[in-house]
Amino acid sequence: MPASLNITAAKVEPALLDLPWSAPLDSWPDETIAALPKGISRHLVRFANLSGYVVAIKETNEEMARREYEMLRTLQRLDIPCVEPVAVITNRHTEDGAVLQSALVTRHLKFSMPYRALYSRSMRPDTAVRLVDALAVLMVRLHIVGFFWGDVSLSNTLFRRDAGAFAAYLVDAETGQLYQGGLSNGQRENDLEIARVNIAGELFDLEAGGRLEEGIDPVEVSNGIVEQYRMLWKELTSAETFASNERWRISQRVERLNRLGFDIEELAIKTDEGGTTVRIQPKVVDAGHHSRRLLRLTGLDAGENQARRLLNDHDSFAARRGLEDADEEQVAHQWLSTVFEPVIRSIPRELRGKLEAAEMFHQLLDHRWYLSQDQNRDIPLAEALTSYVDNVLRHRRDEATIIEPPTGAITLPTAAQLEEDEPQPGSWRDKV
Repeated sequence: MPASLNITAAKVEPALLDLPWSAPLDSWPDETIAALPKGISRHLVRFANLSGYVVAIKETNEEMARREYEMLRTLQRLDIPCVEPVAVITNRHTEDGAVLQSALVTRHLKFSMPYRALYSRSMRPDTAVRLVDALAVLMVRLHIVGFFWGDVSLSNTLFRRDAGAFAAYLVDAETGQLYQGGLSNGQRENDLEIARVNIAGELFDLEAGGRLEEGIDPVEVSNGIVEQYRMLWKELTSAETFASNERWRISQRVERLNRLGFDIEELAIKTDEGGTTVRIQPKVVDAGHHSRRLLRLTGLDAGENQARRLLNDHDSFAARRGLEDADEEQVAHQWLSTVFEPVIRSIPRELRGKLEAAEMFHQLLDHRWYLSQDQNRDIPLAEALTSYVDNVLRHRRDEATIIEPPTGAITLPTAAQLEEDEPQPGSWRDKV
């Protein structure tokens, strides 16, 4: 008789027992599997329906499954954007008693997509750059808390739309390591080089498949992550020295960090003995400045750029009504109940799965601006909403349940195989 199944989970989820763990993942029945786009993985990964939401299941060995589960839980506690670990399934056997691999179960990030599914036909130049920029922000956040990824790539990342940009979420923490004392410059540079080479390879792969627009240089785009990362890292961690009569530069530095979406938990300020110069350095920085303010004022949980856009509309609402000096929370309640919520309620129910509510509101504001420019008049919000729903939203893919383009489970070679197979002349590795 096969041994009993072992399930390790932080929360009780009885529905996990209903999944066919006694069968290999690649033979699970269609009624169990959820049709969602998958990225490239060294392991078999499939999506399954579970109690009203979708989970991703990855078959791997027990040690790696437990290690990644604990690492993802740690990253969540550190407020790092990553997928939510649900459970580790071990001691799996077939009905005949044959041993099956263990499995890591994570919750699918709603409205997120792997980079290959963002465009079903081809990836535009600005999209490629925005994905790399989002990944640079994620890398900086990981490195600030002392996390060495070790396998940075677009494939190991999920992306969600964030008011014209993208927000990046870590998916695969299998190779990651957390260092309590922080990362050395060498470790950070190693991660950065891994990212540069992997991204170039992924874009060359898209190019070979005809899914990269002409004029995009994969090497140039991948090199962009180095520039973007170093700019962010310097802004967030470097010390700054200035004359003591230029104290306004302290506020300027804080405002600059806030515009990047980061908060300062502590700021070290030191003057020299003569009092002629001041040196400042952010001691601890954290992302989500605008999203936390929006959540505090309205209860809306949105991406950083979405939150910035909604707060700008909130501030404009207050200015139009002469409420700049009124209680901020009361103004936020008025804006929420008279502007944001009526807009979202007015969107037909069958279209609400197209995008997140905050992203739809952002796109509506953009659509209204373009209409105003085109018609040279102020467009009422209700009129803009009708036009946006009929001319834009109805024609979008449903990103809550996107199933195109179809992507199969792709198995990459193991590290040992990669070492045995020397790259051929003219391969993408020679170009990076």
